[in-house]
Amino acid sequence: MFNLAAPPEGFVDNPFLHYDRLLRESPVLPQPDGSVLICRHADLNAIYRDTTLYISDKKQAFAPKFGPGSPLFEHHTTSLVFNDPPLHTRVRRIMTSALTPKALARMEPGLIATVDQLLEGLGETPDLIDDFASCIPVQIIGNLLDVPMEERGPLRDWSLAILGALEPVLSDAELETGHQAVRAFKAYLQDLIARRRAEPGDPETDVLTRLIAGDDHGQLTEIELIQNCIFILNAGHETTTNLIGSTLALLHDHPDQKARLIADPSLIAPCIEEVLRFRSPNQFGNRETTAPVTIGGVDIPTGTNLHLCIGAANRDPEVFDAPQEFDIARKPNRHLAFAGGPHVCVGLTLARMEGKIAVQRFLNRFPEYEITAGREGGGRIRFHGYSRLPARLG
Repeated sequence: MFNLAAPPEGFVDNPFLHYDRLLRESPVLPQPDGSVLICRHADLNAIYRDTTLYISDKKQAFAPKFGPGSPLFEHHTTSLVFNDPPLHTRVRRIMTSALTPKALARMEPGLIATVDQLLEGLGETPDLIDDFASCIPVQIIGNLLDVPMEERGPLRDWSLAILGALEPVLSDAELETGHQAVRAFKAYLQDLIARRRAEPGDPETDVLTRLIAGDDHGQLTEIELIQNCIFILNAGHETTTNLIGSTLALLHDHPDQKARLIADPSLIAPCIEEVLRFRSPNQFGNRETTAPVTIGGVDIPTGTNLHLCIGAANRDPEVFDAPQEFDIARKPNRHLAFAGGPHVCVGLTLARMEGKIAVQRFLNRFPEYEITAGREGGGRIRFHGYSRLPARLG
């Protein structure tokens, strides 16, 4: 039986053949710890949209994992993604109001300038993760909260440590690194928030000023404010890095698709959607049942933790023709890379914009790039991408 807590060798770097088998043989699979792995697209879609039977609150699941009252427990039970109304509603409303089409249009020139500056600085043999993909979301999200440029250095490492704590199994060292990252992040944000209260920014462009001010429905508590700032800074880092890195790797590995995109740049939007499906940056979500349910003929009791396998759902042959093929013009493409329902990713339009601009401008400048020996997977089950992607730019 497939056990997510002790997956087979090779699963972390290449889970996709295992997903195909799970879809065929065990799309609803109880796990040894009492949780249940869910793989079918239709099941995930239904679960995402039913906020009565399936909740995002993770206090019950995270207390034994992180320790009640611990830094990681406080963060992951207060941030937007693992919460339900009313906190989810209040925070999401404020964040959504800061990411309107008008606001994103104002951000686009700065994003283009950031990408072009990075491209200008690339040497002949860069690491496309460290030297390019990972630098973009740090700057864009740093701009959203108006984090001073000289203070952005630790953000990515803090983010990776905190998100890494969401893996199914953690070592003691990984757990402590995650706790330390939350402590350091909180201390930094307490200082940044104090400075912003003293000198507010423009709420039209500064999400931190907007979060501090709240809205007509009230303000966030200090803990809610701090932890959701951490969430904002975390949410787009690893996932957007993985999206950009995986796109460049897949285009290299599928030269016919790369040539197609170079010949027709209008395919960049469906190309990004296909990467989101084919190599979803976030491979798993979670929900908890509030009542007994039956899914795919499997009876599931109240309080069960469900592992929602986005990576498998996006290969479901009931929804996608030839799901194992990478097709940058795929249409329709009803992937679940951004989840669904009320918890659909609040930054999905920004992530798409970052991916399209980064990849298109990279291809315009380096159409003959090659990925060279030494690529390394990210080593995560929940988040899929590369930690190293060495290249030769020609």
